[in-house]
Amino acid sequence: MKKIVIDPVTRIEGHAKITIDLDENNKVSDAKIHVTQFRGFEKFCEGQLYSQMPALTARTCGICPVSHAISSTKACDELLGVTPPQAGINLRKIINLAQILQSHTLSFFHLSSPDFIYGFDAKKEDRNIFKMMQTHPQMAKDGITLRAFGQKIISALGGKRIHPDGLVPGGVEKSLDTQTRDLILQEIPDAMKIAQETLTFFKENLHKFQKEIDSFGVFPSLFMALVDKEGNLEHYDGALKFIDSEGNVLHEGIEPGRYKEFIGEAVESDSYLKSPYYKPLGYPQGMYRVGALARLNIAKACGTPKADEELKNFKNLNAGKPVLNSFYYHYARLIEMIYAIEKIEELLKIDASMGDSLHLTSKIIKTQAVGCSEAPRGTLFHDYEVDKNGIIQQVNLIIATGNNNLAMNAGVKQVAQTFVDPNSVTDGALNRVEALIRCYDPCLSCSTHALGIVSSNIELRDHNKKIIRIFTRN
Repeated sequence: MKKIVIDPVTRIEGHAKITIDLDENNKVSDAKIHVTQFRGFEKFCEGQLYSQMPALTARTCGICPVSHAISSTKACDELLGVTPPQAGINLRKIINLAQILQSHTLSFFHLSSPDFIYGFDAKKEDRNIFKMMQTHPQMAKDGITLRAFGQKIISALGGKRIHPDGLVPGGVEKSLDTQTRDLILQEIPDAMKIAQETLTFFKENLHKFQKEIDSFGVFPSLFMALVDKEGNLEHYDGALKFIDSEGNVLHEGIEPGRYKEFIGEAVESDSYLKSPYYKPLGYPQGMYRVGALARLNIAKACGTPKADEELKNFKNLNAGKPVLNSFYYHYARLIEMIYAIEKIEELLKIDASMGDSLHLTSKIIKTQAVGCSEAPRGTLFHDYEVDKNGIIQQVNLIIATGNNNLAMNAGVKQVAQTFVDPNSVTDGALNRVEALIRCYDPCLSCSTHALGIVSSNIELRDHNKKIIRIFTRN
């Protein structure tokens, strides 16, 4: 059996390689993504004081540090047995939505839009944001502007754009003043205009990519996300819900602290990324997807006018049943960008967000706690065990990207079988294999807690798993 190896995978965050296995007839028999980096973040958290965890775990990732700080502070709240004041909760929600907005913007404009503008078969030196600046300067500028808007909010409320330190156990440290609020509100109309125009661009160009839409990770799977009490879109709080590929509810109302009853974590010898699965169905049958696609499949509504209007169109893609095409992760992110802008505006106009009571303090009353929130890439769990003095004894992190590991592998195989001709391997075919992974917007450094630059290879292996060719993609 021959093997194709893609190493490195490009336009993702982190290190990975892809292996494509061929059978005796020189046809693609299997394909997998291997995450080749490791840092051991869970281990070196041991021995730290619980109150240091929000700032420490924010360093897990430079793209979505707020997400880790949010889940960490929620776990710390539970250790202390406190509920933050409403101002603290609202400001946490605002900064988390700003994180989702800027991360989704980065994913769409900088990492994926070159494929939509130039096509998957375009020259690889053209598929980047720098080429966009030359040929589509307004779109490139819009991406920079929208991401900067999200980062400004993070900086204003959290202290810094990257690794903010204003999120603390029991709430937040910094209040929202009237001047800052008004400055953010002034930028809302322009941010919304960009988000809506980008969604229109995406929808108007979908007809060019029908083959990709039909084969980019289209398969039955479960979906998991947080929802609020009404079953609507929720990123900060709520309960876990699982549905199947037909939309049937498998389990709902799950308190995040009970996640181990429903989620198992398998380990494969060829990847540092764990493979979570839905326990009642076992491994690997319990494959599920998380993130924007899962959230919109599960949510009954978004709860904001413009996002709800577009959600109706999204749900009509599959006649009201869950959308199974991973290509539509891009569509779902664009809807969430609109939702985030609307929700930020709504929260900024609530009087409770302007309060001076920001956080509560207490002694440790529990020695184990779980914090859970929706990160840009999906559901994120922080599970801490401490001693009576609040010293961390054990940490388990289930990162959003890890939740999608089984689904990413299933998608890589499907795309490779559709587009890769082992007798004539084209750059466009390899780009489509990588683009399937970009649909999930994986943060591999985050999910394996590693440090480094983006890189990956694609390996082509024969039926004996002997490498016959390596495609290096920096």
